[in-house]
Amino acid sequence: MSVEQHIIISGVEPVIDCGRYPVKRIAGESCTIRACVFRDGPDVIRTAVHWRAPGAKPPAEIPMRAENPGLDLWLAEVQTAENGRYRFSIAAWTDAYATWADELRRKVGGERTDLASEYAEGAALVETALRRAEGNEKALLAKVLAGLRGGAPVPEAALALAGGGEVCGLMARLQERGDLVVSDEYEIVADRPRARTGAWYEMFVRSQGTKPGSSGTFRDAEARLADIRDMGFDVVYLAPIHPIGRTGRKGRNNTLNPQPGDPGSPWAIGSEHGGHDAVEPALGTVADFERFVAAARKLGLEVALDFAVQCSPDHPWVRAHPEWFYRRPDGTLKYAENPPKKYEDIHPLNFDCEARWELWQEIRRVLEVWIRRGVTIFRVDNPHTKPVRFWRWLIEEVQAQHPGVLFLAEAFTRPPMMKELGKAGFTQSYTYFTWRNAKAEIIEYLTELTQSGMEEYFRPNFFVNTPDILHEYLQHGGRPAFKIRLCLAATLSPSYGIYSGFELCENVPLKPGSEEYLDSEKYEIKVRDWDAPGNIKDYVRRINAIRRENPSLAEFTNLRFLPSDSDQILSYAKLSADCSNVILVVLNLDPHGAHECTVRVPPEVLGLQSGARFEVHDLVTGARYDWGERNYVRLDPAVEPAHILRVETQR
Repeated sequence: MSVEQHIIISGVEPVIDCGRYPVKRIAGESCTIRACVFRDGPDVIRTAVHWRAPGAKPPAEIPMRAENPGLDLWLAEVQTAENGRYRFSIAAWTDAYATWADELRRKVGGERTDLASEYAEGAALVETALRRAEGNEKALLAKVLAGLRGGAPVPEAALALAGGGEVCGLMARLQERGDLVVSDEYEIVADRPRARTGAWYEMFVRSQGTKPGSSGTFRDAEARLADIRDMGFDVVYLAPIHPIGRTGRKGRNNTLNPQPGDPGSPWAIGSEHGGHDAVEPALGTVADFERFVAAARKLGLEVALDFAVQCSPDHPWVRAHPEWFYRRPDGTLKYAENPPKKYEDIHPLNFDCEARWELWQEIRRVLEVWIRRGVTIFRVDNPHTKPVRFWRWLIEEVQAQHPGVLFLAEAFTRPPMMKELGKAGFTQSYTYFTWRNAKAEIIEYLTELTQSGMEEYFRPNFFVNTPDILHEYLQHGGRPAFKIRLCLAATLSPSYGIYSGFELCENVPLKPGSEEYLDSEKYEIKVRDWDAPGNIKDYVRRINAIRRENPSLAEFTNLRFLPSDSDQILSYAKLSADCSNVILVVLNLDPHGAHECTVRVPPEVLGLQSGARFEVHDLVTGARYDWGERNYVRLDPAVEPAHILRVETQR
């Protein structure tokens, strides 16, 4: 900062890590930019946002207004009209003419009459601005200049002529900005709405067939799309569909002795049939995959593809680029490990090898291949085991050409790394939701996600289960537990997902204390009856319909927890910005027994007057209730575990 600089700009918002990373927003929405801007002395200052839309040069200038003059806080609303990366900075300068006019106003009000010097000072400022004026602007300023130089004008007349709003506004735009200060430039990434809101359905293509022991195909998976659409899902997420290696192949239940016909893990990518840009022949052809994508699109479904950056020993890269892998002292390639787990069927890639640039470019090429084939979302497997700088580069490179492509980080790891990946560019992130089952820990975790600053860069996707995670809550809670967790995920978070089989309440673990499924389809082909007795497909369908019908459930930071006098009953509100759509959720967290309590709805939360009564409509059962500030609730999970209530009328 030079010694001549009088204006200070600080506290710019929204900014992540002093501008190191971009803030996330949704295209089409406004964004409020704030800053603390001040200067020494009494001079009047102006502030503006220099707003650069994708591809725009030069930036637009959006004036800021005083939000709190006593604290020198300024704000402006900007629009993220489309997908892409926006950049902004804060500009501030002294408005010499407004300062002069303010001083003149105070002197005239103090009945000063000898103002010749003041008139001369104002005239000099107008004369300078006049050189930049055009048309009617020039005529107006010429009139002001003549009035200030016309002898000894009456002070009140001079003030009315030179200090009016139109003249001051014109001078604010045309006068010189001799002490202009501009902040650092910051970035905002505006994603399409699916980046924040969507219901995901995960499936293995090979398990969509009807013949035990035979792999399902893309045609079989295509036949299931209507059922998935009818349950209300927006995204069909496919486990890896690439050729599966044979060396080190795992058998059923992750054994090391595969039997003939065991298909292996889809995450052991690569064989003689190709690598990451190929498809497993048992599933069909690339043309079959493209047909599947087109069929999904016709039904309003997007296709997300698992992107696992690792290789089986049989992957073409192992032979063509051995320099991309880690080697032991004896020259053999390292396989992947997550002690005590061993993955002899997988080799990790070395992102720090001397040929890393060629490796990075090849990975980018693979993504481009699948984007051309219609994939719009990538769920990235274990991104926390690769350099953050690689992901930032890759995501920025891909989105520069394809702004609508989204990336979901599957990083069940330490919080700092999960946060860093979100900052580095991942559109969405897996979370600890699966392990948050008690009332206090749900409130604590959701408060962190929505109110700690994480909401500026970390978008959660609440998966209720995954092929790797069958939580003990689901193992022991029966059908009610599945309904409870579904309702929680779908109403707390705008984005949530289920792994196929959840709707059938599959809950048998590999062994006591394990979160692995018995007979996991990671290692075998499963054939299911998708309408088996005891399924909760109707409940899934209803919950997803409620999500679509109520825009407040498409938001995340509008969550407000409500007090209830039971440790087993959780209650919360979701409100649209104008309170036109208000959802109250009251949910029994205990899958084994009924509980009752009093739920308090503070009137100020809903924007109501004290003592107000209102009608609520249970969107699950259709029942209607008269509610107020204190409300008795009893929930039996064997009947319905939750009320999802829409506030209909106020009395």
